[in-house]
Amino acid sequence: MSELEELIKRIEELRLNMIKKKEGRSYTDPEIVAASRELDVVLDKYQEMLMKRRMKMRIEE
Repeated sequence: MSELEELIKRIEELRLNMIKKKEGRSYTDPEIVAASRELDVVLDKYQEMLMKRRMKMRIEE
């Protein structure tokens, strides 16, 4: 499995985890905020990886 595929899988896991935790809680609940921040970190890595790939493709053209 590629690094990109692993990130996509992790994003989905974190997203589902956050949805489960959210049930009956406020968005400002510390556990929800922590889960959201963890997801944000992985989403940032994913976006950075995509940007690097696009730049590499442009350079190779």
